[in-house]
Amino acid sequence: MNCAVVTVGDELLAGRTTNTNATWLCARLRERGVRVERVTTVPDRVGDIARVINEYRAEYDAVLVTGGLGPTHDDLTMEGVAAALGRSVEESAEALEWLTAEGGYAREDLASGTADLPKGARALHNEVGVAPGAALAGVYVLPGVPAEMEAMFEAIEDDFSGEAIHREVVVADEPESALLDRLEELQAEFSVTVGSYPGDSVRVSIESGDEEEVAAAADWLRARVAGVEDAE
Repeated sequence: MNCAVVTVGDELLAGRTTNTNATWLCARLRERGVRVERVTTVPDRVGDIARVINEYRAEYDAVLVTGGLGPTHDDLTMEGVAAALGRSVEESAEALEWLTAEGGYAREDLASGTADLPKGARALHNEVGVAPGAALAGVYVLPGVPAEMEAMFEAIEDDFSGEAIHREVVVADEPESALLDRLEELQAEFSVTVGSYPGDSVRVSIESGDEEEVAAAADWLRARVAGVEDAE
């Protein structure tokens, strides 16, 4: 399974808010064997949201969208998702019933538009806040508040699964440029994905769905680089 993550918000693009949601989602999806192949941030504009979702729906098994939920003037994500899917936005009886029966809110206390979702969407209930999320046609819409987003994702995480990805990291005390020949040979010898990340030393990440292949590749590299140690 592969997917894309779309984060919505002018505050993210202005640098006023750190995009922790994308990092958290990527890590949790990775743990479930799902490959995240795109992370994109878009402004609070219906056209931008719809255009990116349309593009990614055609390419990936699922699209996760966070941010821009609620009844205020700049909460436009549901409209953007609805536009991408060719749906109208309407009050969700499912969302409204949960908010009043389980959420403990009186209907008259809810701001107008709180329960509005794209027509036909499955409501994703917000156990931590108010604004519901939605799931429809492989698009999952989650809140932008991290605690709300995390709780909502955990309620639907069984929708996301894939082949377990195994990883080992070898740390080499050599310049990255000096390792190029051995990294090329490593990739030729083993069916693994290799990434190198320089710093005070070079961290070489070795990944594959085959745990034994990863272990063999890591052992091969350890025997051929200077000053190595295991790393998480």
